[in-house]
Amino acid sequence: MLTAEENDILTQTDAETPMGEYFRRFWQPVALSEELPEPDGAPLRVTVMGENLVAFRDTEGRVGLMDRVCPHRGADMFFGRNEECGLRCVYHGWKFDVDGKAVDLPNVPPGVRHHETVRIKTYPTKEFGQIVWAYMGPKAENMPEVPQMEFGLMPERKCYVMKQMLECNWAQAMEGDLDTSHFSFLHMPAPHIQTTENRDANSPNRHLEWMRRDGRPKFDILDHDVGFVVGGARATDEEGELYWRMTQFMLPSHGTGPATVPGETYYGFTLVPIDDHSCWMYCYAWNPERDLHEAELEKFVEGHGIIAKIGPDYMPVRNRSNDYQIDRGTQKSTTYTGVQGTAEQDIMIQQSQGLIADRTREALTATDSAIVKFRRSLIAGARALSQEGVEPEAPRKHTAYRTRPGAWVASSDKELDEVLTERFGHERGLVTG
Repeated sequence: MLTAEENDILTQTDAETPMGEYFRRFWQPVALSEELPEPDGAPLRVTVMGENLVAFRDTEGRVGLMDRVCPHRGADMFFGRNEECGLRCVYHGWKFDVDGKAVDLPNVPPGVRHHETVRIKTYPTKEFGQIVWAYMGPKAENMPEVPQMEFGLMPERKCYVMKQMLECNWAQAMEGDLDTSHFSFLHMPAPHIQTTENRDANSPNRHLEWMRRDGRPKFDILDHDVGFVVGGARATDEEGELYWRMTQFMLPSHGTGPATVPGETYYGFTLVPIDDHSCWMYCYAWNPERDLHEAELEKFVEGHGIIAKIGPDYMPVRNRSNDYQIDRGTQKSTTYTGVQGTAEQDIMIQQSQGLIADRTREALTATDSAIVKFRRSLIAGARALSQEGVEPEAPRKHTAYRTRPGAWVASSDKELDEVLTERFGHERGLVTG
């Protein structure tokens, strides 16, 4: 349980809030590269952590991200002309480049120094992993590198990237990912349905049955340079054996799917607040061992795992406005929820907690240990920055973001670091090769 003050610190990310300033020390995704497909193309409205901005790709292919308010008379720069390496306000023709410099002020008389003094606020951008990232923190000349997550280092044929809108505070989605115990309920078939027997330890059906039988996994958490890794262990059919699902959390808002076995595709995501009541979830799937095949890509388009089926506006097709197309008949006969899709089941339950969950009313249990760890870590980092001026170290450790999550069956006498080493070759799941 959090106090009301702590809940505010965790969930509020506008400028000059403790968490808002903390988030701004990290690179944030602001758009998919596909949303700015061509030089001098249409500008794109972007809202990040309560700031209304506009993105555009200039003549040379660079992405600019600037304030939507023209510094002359306050007109909306979204309606501007994207031309000749700058965005021109259509009200009086003032034009600014991707760095915010005034490059043409046609109605300013000679001798007035507006060309030297007038600027529009902009943020540095970089493209990585088919995503446009922005650094919104101070001292841009000393900004960190974009976090080097493994999906962004893959050729495009080995990864799939998309985004989906969530109509709730960002922290609810992150906590849902860290809570592996919910899989024993939320994502299950209806209780009377039996899974198909398969003796292969890597069989999804066997994993599903183990999760259904054990709703109280044993949790272990290990810190690393940019966050922590969570392991949830459940009993298998064999004595002296445990089934582990291991999830990576990386500051401030990167998470992963925990179910990948060797050879399968990995899943991860980054959450960025739009405002305190909504966020974008940038999802990515990658396979370092092979190209993603067509059947796999078709599954992603229709929704698979953490990836929801989306409409042309990146809104999940099954959403709050249509009660996630819940089918009560299906809930009785086939699935635990009656909602189609693992991602949609997560979205439904996270959004059901309210636009901002009231954490002062909770009654937590031992299976919530990773959620407690997450909250303490974020609140401590935000307070250290706002109250003591202590800058977070994680943004400077961009190579430490190359981590892997996944599942593994191991002897019950092994600790989590040993299981991680056995599964990934590194005691925290870091990719070092």
